[in-house]
Amino acid sequence: MERICLLDLDGTLIDSAADIRDALNRLMARRGLPGFAMPEVHRMIGDGVAVLVRRALEARGQPFDPAALAEFVPDYEAHANDRTAPFAGVPEALAELRRAGWRLAVCTNKPVAAARLILEHLGLAPLVDALAGGDSFPVRKPDPGHLLGTLRLMGVAAEGSAPPGVVMVGDHANDIRSARGAGAAPVFAAWGYGLPEMADGAPVVTSPAELPPLLARMAG
Repeated sequence: MERICLLDLDGTLIDSAADIRDALNRLMARRGLPGFAMPEVHRMIGDGVAVLVRRALEARGQPFDPAALAEFVPDYEAHANDRTAPFAGVPEALAELRRAGWRLAVCTNKPVAAARLILEHLGLAPLVDALAGGDSFPVRKPDPGHLLGTLRLMGVAAEGSAPPGVVMVGDHANDIRSARGAGAAPVFAAWGYGLPEMADGAPVVTSPAELPPLLARMAG
């Protein structure tokens, strides 16, 4: 049985909230609106860039504006690596999983271009076999089709459901729901941005170092 681990990006592999907040605050400043504190931004992350911008505008009493989204994306991409870094222990955990025979891929609601820029800049790209962003398919998490599409990018047959041995690791309810919908095993990354209740009964890891031994136990 092939061992496959799909991983969320923001809040799971990388701490990107500072760069996201800075880009949102620049967007707000151009509109004469107040910026955001970090806890506010944490609650906005996880559902893709369009929802992020919509939530930011609504939090300041403004309707969604497609022009704001068009402004935000290139500005964020230009600064996506200003302060973003892997969470402590992530590179080591990924390398350990690779040595143990796991195939790895990133399944994120972040636009794929920005995700690729970050993975390459941080040196994480060589550790993953595939990358699927929120704009890679017609659907995104929590739709299980996002996970199944990621598996197909890896050359894995996954039409109606994931094959045995697939795990999805993430810090958001979307990761847990999409895993269960696709027939994959969910794991909740408690070091990320999601609230603890988002685990919804899934196994919980509190640091990246806990991930390889947990996955080894799950794989039997």
